[in-house]
Amino acid sequence: MKEKLEEIQTQGLKEIENANSISELQEVRKNLTGKKSELSKVLKSLGSLSLDERKEIGIKTTEIKNIFLDKLKEKEDMIVASKKVLDEPIDLTLPGTKINRGTLHPITQMCYDLNDAFLSLGFEVFSEDDISSEKFAFDNLNFAPDHPARQMMDTYWLEGTEDKAANERLCLRPHLTGASVRYLLKHGAPARFVYPGRVYRNEDIDSGHERAFFQYEALIVDKDMSFSSGMVMIQTILEKVFGREIKVRMREGFFPFVEPGYEIDMECLVCGGKGCKVCKHNGWLEIMPGGVIHPNVLKSAGLDPDEWTGFYVNIGLERLVMMRYGVDDIRLFHSADLRFLDQFK
Repeated sequence: MKEKLEEIQTQGLKEIENANSISELQEVRKNLTGKKSELSKVLKSLGSLSLDERKEIGIKTTEIKNIFLDKLKEKEDMIVASKKVLDEPIDLTLPGTKINRGTLHPITQMCYDLNDAFLSLGFEVFSEDDISSEKFAFDNLNFAPDHPARQMMDTYWLEGTEDKAANERLCLRPHLTGASVRYLLKHGAPARFVYPGRVYRNEDIDSGHERAFFQYEALIVDKDMSFSSGMVMIQTILEKVFGREIKVRMREGFFPFVEPGYEIDMECLVCGGKGCKVCKHNGWLEIMPGGVIHPNVLKSAGLDPDEWTGFYVNIGLERLVMMRYGVDDIRLFHSADLRFLDQFK
């Protein structure tokens, strides 16, 4: 049996050496280590041997098989290393093929930048569905029953729910603010969170307005929330986004969900405050409403307004992107025009 094993080993090594291609080597591998190989036949015949012989022949058979596997691997590496990658010589003077690569949409990138800025200030990022209801879009936010924003001229109501009310009357969310009550009902206070997303309004489209656009809302709710803290938050976020100090002003404004409410403007970066069609030639651009959360909104969220207070800001993402890149028409962002979008690679 030992002589037979030595013969198998000698013959097997010759077959490995004579293989000149991967396909030939695979056939040799099968013949030497497969189920029908001579080594397998030797192992099947061990039952006719004594205990000591079975042990000795079994060890020898395993050694030969390992030798075959090592030699097969060496031969395979040698064949692969010697094989030509190309069948024909390559002309290195030819120009290369340009690789098309994608990139984040500038609005998406702005959203991520704001996420990073707010996360660094200890905020949580929250999201909800695009379909909301009258209860969360208006009732919980202190909108009067006859408020114009509830009309179809401003809000996209879902067909089949026109005659219903509250939670059963559905709409495409006209703003993100309803998400604040959802969050507070689920998580309670204190709270510090942001919630970005797309909103929908039945508006006339022009260089500064779209019917579907992105907002980015932030809310802090705490027991001792000062108004100055909200102003510092606004200035800090704008500095993080634009990389420098931005001139900001606040004007009195009315919004049902805040009291007092403010229109927050930044100096127009398209014209440098000189006046252009983006800022309607006054040098300032309204980028966000904001203010102290209304007591009725806190009550809708199950919080005591005598114990808790807060500060809202609602950022128009497209307008911030327009300021960042000096774009003077909001419609370009949603045009899917690659000539425009390729500039942001």
